[in-house]
Amino acid sequence: MQLTVWTYEGPPHVGAMRVATAMEGVHFVLHAPQGDTYADLLFTMIERRGKRPPVTYTTFKARDLGTDTAELFQSAARDAYERFQPQAMLVGASCTAELIQDDPAGLALAMNLPIPVIPLELPSYSRKEHYGASETFYALVRTLADKGLRPAPREGRRPRANLLGPTALGFRHRDDVVEVTRLLADIGVDVHVCAPLGATPADLARLGEADFNVLMYPEIGDTAARWLEKTFGQKFTKTVPIGIGATNDFIAEVQAVAGLPVEPLAPADSRMPWWSRSVDSTYLTGKRVFVFGDATHAIAAARVAADELGFEVVGLGCYNREFARDVRDAAKKYGVEALITDDYLAVEEAIAASACELVLGTQMERHIAKRLRIPCAVISAPVHVQDFPARHSPQMGFEGANVIFDTWVHPLVMGLEEHLLAMFRDDFEFNDAAGASHLGGHAEAPQPVVAQPQGWTADAEKELLKIPFFVRGKARRNTEAYAASRAIAPITLDTLYEAKAYHAR
Repeated sequence: MQLTVWTYEGPPHVGAMRVATAMEGVHFVLHAPQGDTYADLLFTMIERRGKRPPVTYTTFKARDLGTDTAELFQSAARDAYERFQPQAMLVGASCTAELIQDDPAGLALAMNLPIPVIPLELPSYSRKEHYGASETFYALVRTLADKGLRPAPREGRRPRANLLGPTALGFRHRDDVVEVTRLLADIGVDVHVCAPLGATPADLARLGEADFNVLMYPEIGDTAARWLEKTFGQKFTKTVPIGIGATNDFIAEVQAVAGLPVEPLAPADSRMPWWSRSVDSTYLTGKRVFVFGDATHAIAAARVAADELGFEVVGLGCYNREFARDVRDAAKKYGVEALITDDYLAVEEAIAASACELVLGTQMERHIAKRLRIPCAVISAPVHVQDFPARHSPQMGFEGANVIFDTWVHPLVMGLEEHLLAMFRDDFEFNDAAGASHLGGHAEAPQPVVAQPQGWTADAEKELLKIPFFVRGKARRNTEAYAASRAIAPITLDTLYEAKAYHAR
């Protein structure tokens, strides 16, 4: 466990909260002190859910540590059952409560409540949020799935699939479910159960009736999918349909698993393939992009960037070490070394060293890119409130490819617009003293803050900013290489022009 200002993942009980909050008829009793009671903040403020998460805390205080905190937990569990009447109950401890070793699982089972009680063993000091979500979903499926159920005969009906993995507080999970459901319907496959998002304990009992499973988010659903395959013989898909290529691969895989004729599905509503070849986007070809996030989204984003938008992937990494091997295998395709870390400072250092022109990352990389003056688009959790839009905005399927194109290209296009404004900075409307143009020039202009990287003089850095953003990174690298080869420090305005002339020869 590491003390840090930012963190990519919360402790494992946050993952358990995400699963419980996604479902209906499930309640989570969490043995936790006052300081660990932040579920409402996560789900009502950040995700903007319309109701509180189904979480009850024991909220013990310092003075309670000298008394019977076990009785405190049992009272909280008993009150939660009587008040909320859940169909199933999860019980566990937060990272702080884990230290007092009250054994919530044993205490809850001893109460003999008339509903399934699923104990969670989540090691807070060695595991993190995705592990907590995965283990919680697996525990629910293993406990509640009716092992006597099997799919009905296929005669006279369409194939049925379960969707596994979407949770509360997931990056575009709500919209991805809509898109994947629509995609499966177009293929001729019905969705039997979607879980955990929107499912009840009774729905989990029916999982065995599906013909196969669609694994949408491996970080959360992989363990449960493997157990269902072993227990019911249900195959599960391995392709995550993010991007045109992956969506086509997903369609072919589903058709094969479902026993349907393998034939492509025409993406009638997808504009990304044409727009990515159009005159408006081809000037972005070859842009250097750094990708970082959870493994599923990072691997998918790298493929879209390289194969569908013509970017050059100069960095690829993830923060969830459980999927490090998959990211390393993907990184080899692009000739880069995978970055596996949950230290945002290491990520910032790698982004700066890559001299990239676009960052695809999380909420943290958004802040990092802003400091480094690099365009950025968010592709993965952790995210903030602006990445839970009211509109339909999926990442998966053909419509998800449209959303991706807009999200990734617009930061680059806006960067070009900013460069054009800088070119005309002496114009009466756009000069620095005129203030923001959208306010009609009546606003007081903010004082510009110019970042001065180590080794560059203020004049040289100011001149560098006049170079268009889409070649500025190359100009910086060439100048620094020229200066290093001649032991020039610091880099001055003259050095910049000398390097320009040298590389122009």
